[in-house]
Amino acid sequence: MNKPPRSFQGAVLHDLWRATTRRFARQYKKLHDNVAVDTDAAVEAIASNPTIGERKKGDLASLLVYKFRSQGQLYLLGYTLDDAVRLIYLEAIGPHENFYRDLKH
Repeated sequence: MNKPPRSFQGAVLHDLWRATTRRFARQYKKLHDNVAVDTDAAVEAIASNPTIGERKKGDLASLLVYKFRSQGQLYLLGYTLDDAVRLIYLEAIGPHENFYRDLKH
């Protein structure tokens, strides 16, 4: 059984470039394979419709968050958009617990 690729660095999805932060790469690497597959599907959904996420307020005003379920748990995928260069920055991935607190640090 082939495993999905475990790196997103510099990939092109639906005519948008996608880049990851070091935080996202570390968190993604630690995910179980079945959660990583669901995360890949979430990234595809974001690439096909970049405004699908919910825009945050306050300190995290530039962040959009896409929520999805995997293994019965709610996961959040935080990302930012740069429309000038058609780029999606994948900022963070993780369960809802402490997601926003960890992003602020």
